[in-house]
Amino acid sequence: MTPERAAKIKRVLNHRQPGLVMVMENVHDPHNISAVLRTCDAVGVQDVFILNTMIPRHKKFGKTSSASALGWLRLHEYDNTEACMTEVKKRCDKIYATHLGVQSHSLYDLNLTENIALVFGNEHAGVTEECLKYCDGNFIIPQVGMVQSLNISVACAITLYEAFRQRNLNGAYDGNPKLPEGQWKELAEKWGMAEEG
Repeated sequence: MTPERAAKIKRVLNHRQPGLVMVMENVHDPHNISAVLRTCDAVGVQDVFILNTMIPRHKKFGKTSSASALGWLRLHEYDNTEACMTEVKKRCDKIYATHLGVQSHSLYDLNLTENIALVFGNEHAGVTEECLKYCDGNFIIPQVGMVQSLNISVACAITLYEAFRQRNLNGAYDGNPKLPEGQWKELAEKWGMAEEG
């Protein structure tokens, strides 16, 4: 491995955000999942939970948009809501779902610097009622157009980059590792670094 490659891996690991977790529930189109995975990698998300209770597990995700991202993320696949969300709750202090409801808040009113998970649901039906029971709140992305919906990959990108903006202002991307030391070393080895560099 070249010193440049090792330096890049170290830089990426030092920007990973263990307190920012993505959950995708019953997302039908694997290409949508693939696009989300690329955005997750771009903003430093390491753990992505994929929950399928209404559709079978995807055998693979769209290669064209995710092939380069899959190797850098940790995917957790579940077919049971309780098992999935119980694990998410162990990792995160707050869970927010994209859901249009009476108590929904604007994305821009959320504190995304906390230890949080963000839940996105099926392209047509949204987040299930069962999954919402595990969430601490709902949010929407403000829109002023006639069609009050966005493609899930677009909605995820907007949300994750708002999290990136807030966290960056808060110093979360200061280059000091946020991952636990053991996980940092495990990923470094998996990604091909023989030593910390």
